[in-house]
Amino acid sequence: MTPQQQYLEKCRGLLATVEGQSEAIGTAADWFAATILGGRMVHVFGSGHSRIMTEEMWPRYGSFPGFNPIVELSVSNHNLVVGCNGQRQAMFLENVSGLADRILRNFALTEEDTALIISSSGCNIVPVEMAERFRQEGVRVVALVSRRHAEASASRREDGRKLTDFADLVLDTGAPAGDAMVAVENLEAPVAPGSTVGGCLIVNAIKAELAQRLVAAGQPPRVLAAKCVLGDRAEELFQAAYDEHAHRLAPYFANVGPPRSHG
Repeated sequence: MTPQQQYLEKCRGLLATVEGQSEAIGTAADWFAATILGGRMVHVFGSGHSRIMTEEMWPRYGSFPGFNPIVELSVSNHNLVVGCNGQRQAMFLENVSGLADRILRNFALTEEDTALIISSSGCNIVPVEMAERFRQEGVRVVALVSRRHAEASASRREDGRKLTDFADLVLDTGAPAGDAMVAVENLEAPVAPGSTVGGCLIVNAIKAELAQRLVAAGQPPRVLAAKCVLGDRAEELFQAAYDEHAHRLAPYFANVGPPRSHG
C-alpha cells in the first residue's frame, strides 16, 4: 500500500474502535443531556493538540450551546512554535501542578455539571489535575484518551496516577502508542497521527446522540447552521445560540469564590 492508503486503512480501524463503544458513547450523551436540560454546562478541556476536540464540540457548524470550552492558550497555542509563547513553554506548563486549580477557580461548579477531559496520553499533569479537581467538586468526568498510548506512557505525577484514574467513564480514540500510524521506508519514526481523527469521531457521535435526547425531552438545541442550509434562519440561530451560551455561563461567574462580607 502507498503511505496514504496505509493511513486511510488505519483510519478505518479507528472507526471500528469508535463503533465498538456505542454503549459508552450513549452513557456520555445521557449524562451531558441531564446537565444541559438542568440549565448547566458540560465543561470541555484539552491541552496541547487535544484543544482541537474541545473546539470541535463547540462552537462550530452542527454544534449547539451547553458546552463550556476551556481553552487555555498557555498550554495549547502552537502556531508560533519557538520564541515567545513557543511550544517548549506550552509543553512545560502542561506539566505544572496547580495550574488546573487556578483555571477552575474561575468557575462556580455544582454537582449538576459534567466534564469531558481530552488527553491522548492521559499522563500530563494539567489534564489529570483538571479531572481530579472536577471530581472533588462532585462533577462526573468523561475521559477521552488513546488507550494504547496511555497504557504505554508514564504519568508525570509522582503518584503515577493518570487521567483514567479520575474518570467516571473512559472513551478511546483507537490511536496507537505514539499516535502516528504510518511507517515510511527508511524513516526512523512513523508519521501521520490518528488521535484527532478518532477523537473527532467520538465527540461528534456524542453530539449527535445528545441532540436526539434534547429533542426527545422537548428542548431542541439551537444548532449553528450554514446559510446555504437554512437561509436567513441561520443568522437568527447563531445570535440565539451565542446569547444562550452567555446566559448559561453567567451563573458560573456570578457565584464564584467565597461569600462576600457585608460587615
